[in-house]
Amino acid sequence: MTRSTLRSVLSIGFLTLLASSALAQQTVAPAAPCGGDLASFLQGVKAEAIAKGIPAEAVDRALAGAAISEKVLGRDRAQGVFKQSFTEFSQRTVSKARLDMGAKKMKEYAAVFERAESEFGVPAPVITAFWAMETDFGAVQGDFNTRNALVTLAHDCRRPDMFRPQLIAAIEMVQHGDLDPATTTGAWAGEIGQVQMLPEDIIAQGVDGDGDGHVNLKQSSPDAILTAAKFIKSLGFTAGQPWIQEVTLPENLPWEKTGLQSGMTAGDWFALGVKPRDGNTTFPQLAASIVIPQGRHGVAFMTYPNFNIYLEWNQSFIYTTSAAYFATRLAGALPYESRNPEQGLSDENMKALQVKLQTMGHDVGKIDGILGSGTRAALQKEQLRLGLPADGWATEAVLNAL
Repeated sequence: MTRSTLRSVLSIGFLTLLASSALAQQTVAPAAPCGGDLASFLQGVKAEAIAKGIPAEAVDRALAGAAISEKVLGRDRAQGVFKQSFTEFSQRTVSKARLDMGAKKMKEYAAVFERAESEFGVPAPVITAFWAMETDFGAVQGDFNTRNALVTLAHDCRRPDMFRPQLIAAIEMVQHGDLDPATTTGAWAGEIGQVQMLPEDIIAQGVDGDGDGHVNLKQSSPDAILTAAKFIKSLGFTAGQPWIQEVTLPENLPWEKTGLQSGMTAGDWFALGVKPRDGNTTFPQLAASIVIPQGRHGVAFMTYPNFNIYLEWNQSFIYTTSAAYFATRLAGALPYESRNPEQGLSDENMKALQVKLQTMGHDVGKIDGILGSGTRAALQKEQLRLGLPADGWATEAVLNAL
């Protein structure tokens, strides 16, 4: 599984960090990998942790008093779907208060951010935007017992391959003194700290930013900032390159070429009449795509290879575009021009559109009322077939035409 696939099932207010991992190979014969008697399950976890080199004493300390949390299971089963438009979500999340606080944090931790960019090539606005969207700069980190949350989700047989490795990693954190099994709290799915990371990510990407010998993402902002920077670099961020840029589009643009993975460069788009609002055309050689979250009459952005780190962070197109836009605002960009997008479909009609596209042979994924990448791609093909501007935006006119 990709990091984004894993992250798409987890949330604390917005979204969380999570890295992919295969189920650890076991050299002993533990109990069933999920379900069944909790005590037997924990014995299997203990055997696996010891086989990975964690001392038995640390394992016992980590698992003492572990319990299943019905509240965690309830949250896991009740996950909603993301159906806000880009305008609705971005205007709520990229607020003046958050922009002001972000500027304040970048000034307060200027030396830490300078280190982050020097060592990992990730600029302060990119880190700060994620910090804001994940936990409001640490204000909303979750109050679920982390150890019990991971025990619950690893024991539950819905996604044990995702959570059992995280439980083993949490035990390793206990061994290192970076997690207290009785008192450490976080999100319902086991994410910890100001930038919401799971134990495997903390172990792999954690940076001791304040020099106390520990990676404490809950209390230490320097630790959180530098750990986020290292993680973002690991996702493929390239120093000195843009990630997203607002643009204006000509009326005669070949709309079927819009969307992610266009196979074009920024220079190709400039030649077609695409114009950056900030006037910056200094990266013509970079691969680039045009994304129009609410169709050709709404706001438009050009995305560059660094935008891929947002897609790794979270599968939601609306979240990723909003987070990337947030970072440009922190870097000094103007507010986007909302323009006048056509009215989108209601939830009921969006599902009807997905069913129609599916019956026509398109793979739109789950019929969930979300205009995701699969639905957009299928819609563009049908718009092109019908001789309509193939911008991938679902409207009543398009539904009626189908």
